[in-house]
Amino acid sequence: MTKRVVDTVVLGGTVVGEGSTTQAAVAIDGGRIAAVGAPDVMPEARETIDATGLHILPGVIDVHVHFREPGLTHKEDWETGSRAAAAGGVTTVFEMPNTDPPVDTVEHFELKRSLAQTKSLVDFGIYGLLGEHNLSSLEPLAAAGVCGYKLFLGNTTGDLPCPNDGAVLEGFETIAALGLRCSIHAENSPILFWRQNRMLAAGRHDPLAHLAARTDVVAIEALCRSAVLAEWTGARIHIVHESCAGSLPYIRFFKERGVDMTVETLPQYLYLSAEMTTGPDGQMLRMNPPVRQASHQEPLWRALIDGTVDMVSTDHAPHAVEEKQGERIWDVACGMVGVETSLSLMLTAVANERLDLPALVRIMSAAPARAFGLYGTKGVIQTGADADLVFVDVARQNTLSADHLHSRGKSFPYAGMEVTGVPVRTLVRGRTVALDGNAVGDPGWGRIVRPHMPPAAPRNVATTTRAILQPDAVPW
Repeated sequence: MTKRVVDTVVLGGTVVGEGSTTQAAVAIDGGRIAAVGAPDVMPEARETIDATGLHILPGVIDVHVHFREPGLTHKEDWETGSRAAAAGGVTTVFEMPNTDPPVDTVEHFELKRSLAQTKSLVDFGIYGLLGEHNLSSLEPLAAAGVCGYKLFLGNTTGDLPCPNDGAVLEGFETIAALGLRCSIHAENSPILFWRQNRMLAAGRHDPLAHLAARTDVVAIEALCRSAVLAEWTGARIHIVHESCAGSLPYIRFFKERGVDMTVETLPQYLYLSAEMTTGPDGQMLRMNPPVRQASHQEPLWRALIDGTVDMVSTDHAPHAVEEKQGERIWDVACGMVGVETSLSLMLTAVANERLDLPALVRIMSAAPARAFGLYGTKGVIQTGADADLVFVDVARQNTLSADHLHSRGKSFPYAGMEVTGVPVRTLVRGRTVALDGNAVGDPGWGRIVRPHMPPAAPRNVATTTRAILQPDAVPW
């Protein structure tokens, strides 16, 4: 009998899952995990990787990045963004639709997919836009292969208009029947623009004016409105970049009511504060929603640990250096880079005993995989899963620097910060795409991922917009 030979065996490492940390070897064949167990039961391999002294985690899944291509490649493109992801231990990214053109039609989706398939080092999903003008495209976008939808209730790069509430309800009715999740930028646009315009007229241009325009109720109201419409329709929603401690009781309330809602926060909201915006280069911290007062940090950490907030993403949003400068805060581009450093920042929280490694795996790999229908293939180290692995040295220290970033965006708020815990090798479907902080993978290795969500569970289908347009429809 011919003895089985696999592509790779990883020896000497400590395998980390959501509920366990185990000394184990990992066999990889054909891009998938073939076995996890004792070294002496591993099959022979064409390649052996020595992971002695390292922890092996499922690759990070970042469901919120902006790689800016097509149309905004002076800020980033699929190759530079995915190189940054690979170097940071991120093996799958979900890219947002506010490019030029936006992903509002199947044609625009195919344009972005072709660029990503040519350039990306890591696996990827592509969001479709939920806009007032493209409700008829939601179903074709699902058939084409979007990973979900993005709804901008607050303004963002690209200045995509916020749909009115009637269009949002109709959009939710459609996606509830499709079963895909909709990620929501939950800020109340009328309030924030009203307040911003009032401050402009009064001559307020300081960094804290941006936060004042988007005071806590701007986030709280939009979150609650989104959750009410999701509960009514049965739509699955994901609240992106949650920044506000005041939102947390409402998140718990709607989850307890059974709303299929997941929530992310960002390292920016856990480590940075509005108080920093008054210092040198404080305008660099401008983003939407804003970095809030330091008093929000501890409640967000607690909510992340207890599961109220499901996961950490980055909202990686690079800009040219000159776009992050300006005499007036209103002239400074919103957003900052983060996909390359998020894992090190969260490993530092492990070093500081704020959370443990299994919790880190939950919030950076398993929870995003579950939320978006990838769990079992992604987000876990088990037989049959994709061999998306990141090897980390939990004791290694590093000083973060903009000069070392792979991203085209170099405005970096963490420059000079000391971190403990560094990704030293990243595998995407068994192939090494980053080693010792350097991206080494080939552009085009990344593949598109498609969610496998639970069956759709739409509600109140007799009163949907589509239903009431039928002749003689009965309104109940």
